[in-house]
Amino acid sequence: MHNSLTFTDLLDDAALLSLEHQVHLEEVLGGHSWQVDLQQPRFDFACATRTITCTAFHLLGSAAPGPGTWLWAWANPSGFPEAVVAASARLRDFGLQYGIQELASAEVPFGALPGAPTEAHLAAGLLTEAAKAVTGRWTSYNGDAGGGTRAAFLVEHPDFRLPPPEPARVMRVIQQALAGLRLTDHRRALHSYAVKRGLGADFAGEQGRITGPGFEAVVEFDGYGRVAGIRAGLSAPHGG
Repeated sequence: MHNSLTFTDLLDDAALLSLEHQVHLEEVLGGHSWQVDLQQPRFDFACATRTITCTAFHLLGSAAPGPGTWLWAWANPSGFPEAVVAASARLRDFGLQYGIQELASAEVPFGALPGAPTEAHLAAGLLTEAAKAVTGRWTSYNGDAGGGTRAAFLVEHPDFRLPPPEPARVMRVIQQALAGLRLTDHRRALHSYAVKRGLGADFAGEQGRITGPGFEAVVEFDGYGRVAGIRAGLSAPHGG
């Protein structure tokens, strides 16, 4: 990482791998309810056939529609246990180190975020995405904390880890991200995903090339650095 790192860079760095983790989380949980005890601390998902108790969880903060602001957990006057808010404090330190005010400031107005979201869950989503890029924890849960306020958590459990990359799923993630996510730098977002997912990534030339077990995808970029097309195909499963 370098000193010119921005909040938008972090969103691009996180975008695709976060998307894949959230899709996987939905597949694991299905219909569910959730319950958290911040003092114990304990975080449970009650699913149709079982209860999943998270092995660890981290309260990042909360987005409140009244003031239209996000409040980082480390700055919350409620005095949550240190273990629950430690991740948010590390994000503050990272923000101070790189001059990223969205991470360093105790309270962040929705209007100061990219796209100036007006809804609490959208604001919480942006701060959570950036948090994933910094912490390397990729599964999140954004829950109703009452009164329209959304609380954002990073949650950990062995079942939330992704299976090994597989051609159809990787391409589906890429296509879904390009169609539905707000990406600022397509090249950065795709390169970051490939590297973090353990795939081959060659973005040195005008094209981008992503390779994995049994597949290869060649990405064409237009003059603005946006994805103009992707050619994907299965390859022989030997020789990497």
